[in-house]
Amino acid sequence: MPLEGSTTFHDVLYGDITVENTILDDQVLIKADGMPTYNFANVIDDHLMGITHVVRGNEYLSSAPKYNLLYEAFGWEVPQYIHVEHIMRDAQHKLSKRDGDAYFGDFVDKGFYVPAIINYIALLGWAPKGENEIFSLSELVEEFDISGLSKSPAVFDIVKMKAINAEHLRRLSHDEFKALALPYIRQTCKREDIDIDVLINTLQPRTELFTDIPEKVDFIDEMPEYSEELYFNKKMKTNPETGLSALKMLLPVLEGVSDWNEENIHAAAFAEIEKQGVKNGFMLWPLRVALSGKALTPGGGIELAAVLGKAVTIDRIKAAIAKLEK
Repeated sequence: MPLEGSTTFHDVLYGDITVENTILDDQVLIKADGMPTYNFANVIDDHLMGITHVVRGNEYLSSAPKYNLLYEAFGWEVPQYIHVEHIMRDAQHKLSKRDGDAYFGDFVDKGFYVPAIINYIALLGWAPKGENEIFSLSELVEEFDISGLSKSPAVFDIVKMKAINAEHLRRLSHDEFKALALPYIRQTCKREDIDIDVLINTLQPRTELFTDIPEKVDFIDEMPEYSEELYFNKKMKTNPETGLSALKMLLPVLEGVSDWNEENIHAAAFAEIEKQGVKNGFMLWPLRVALSGKALTPGGGIELAAVLGKAVTIDRIKAAIAKLEK
């Protein structure tokens, strides 16, 4: 190692950085067991692989002068350095493998869509030129430029990542989403006689993560136990009494729908709503509860009726009427 002078290296983000050679430690290149140290093997390996750009965390800025001295000693071309900031779990802590929150596969297991994971990771410490933040991999290849990298740490925001994931799912075609969602649907919904395409249409705009799906559709195979308190809805101005009234109005109307599909169910229900002079929610909220036993469902009462089929819909409305009459 030189004892005098200085070593200067260039970083794409930080510019030229000069270090006095007197402050650099002597480098151990070969350990006592005959194996090369990382610092030595790293330089040789990168050169032999033809590495032109080294992108790594900025904690390695201090190692760059040592590497450059080795490159120069061999007479090899020095690669371009890009030292990037850390990805932070929060304002104080780095994202860490030790904390179990830094594995790509973990996010797949949690129900994230792979292109959305890549999209979000690309935005950590890098900003595209325009306002758009939703990119496919091929679009990222076109859009990415080193000049967009930031010197500031990036905070990992799981809420934003979920929002990006949901947007990617919404942009899939019906068949693409269906293929990806079906394994999750089948975890809790085994019935083959439902209108799966109507279910897919209701799930796609409402799915944030694939792992949300099993709980959303578990009512299809088996009606859960539920409290009549679900019929209370302040926004819809409904309660168990109004729910009972609405279901008694809807029952004969739906029994009269011969060609059972979403369009015909909608037409029949809304004709009754208009006839009774009530708001949509007066009829449709109780129908949703009666068919699902849930406050949150993939779609409203009409969509659920189309998914479940006529026989199940009529049976569940009758059961709800009997429950409320008690």
